[in-house]
Amino acid sequence: MVQKQFVIRRFYCYLIINMGAFNAVTHVLFDMDGLILNTEDLYTVAFQNIVSKFGKNYTYDLKISLMGSQMHETADMIIKALDLPMTRDEFIEASKKEFATLFPDTEVLPGVRRLIEHLHKNNIPIGLATSSSIESYELKTTKRHQQLFSLFPYKTFGSSDPEVKKGKPYPDIFLVAASRFPDKPAPEQCLVFEDAINGVKAARAAGMQVVMVPDPKLDRSYTKEATLVLNSMEEFKPELFGLPPFSN
Repeated sequence: MVQKQFVIRRFYCYLIINMGAFNAVTHVLFDMDGLILNTEDLYTVAFQNIVSKFGKNYTYDLKISLMGSQMHETADMIIKALDLPMTRDEFIEASKKEFATLFPDTEVLPGVRRLIEHLHKNNIPIGLATSSSIESYELKTTKRHQQLFSLFPYKTFGSSDPEVKKGKPYPDIFLVAASRFPDKPAPEQCLVFEDAINGVKAARAAGMQVVMVPDPKLDRSYTKEATLVLNSMEEFKPELFGLPPFSN
């Protein structure tokens, strides 16, 4: 208990010291996989099931190198890295079969629902910027999370949207997602929430501040490009970025 209290105090000291480094924003963009939903763990299961048939392992290093990529990019990288005797289309079809079983029972990660509902209630424009396809998004949300995702009036699906030419770490998805807001905010007016290294790089390349909530297993040396790093979304303080504070 004492150690936990020390960690919490150290975290808030870090925030206080660095408050001056944060700029006020007016719009917020959310990644989905691994940030709102626990799907990154499910992707690991799905891809391991596929590569196991060829005696291969889907390693953590490979996983973090491709998190945030579009589906065709992910397929190409896994096939090349593990020298799989599959075509891109074959890998994607095998993935879809795995996803159909795994994705309907996704869970919302801690602190996320509270923040999304809070921003919606306070009329802060929010958008979804996910590398997933529309079909994948529907698998993950239709059964259990329709109400939560209905709070996003603007959604950009990187693997389905022809305007998103390249996946993360390129900035395309965040620039396209920001352009979907009716008032067309400048990049510096947008705050991005991400869990992946490539997502952080993409947000920074787009000229946006980014709050990173990484996998607990990720070496923190990979998080240096993020504006702010949190252990959980439960730690986020909206007022640090000029957004309305939580009322309780």
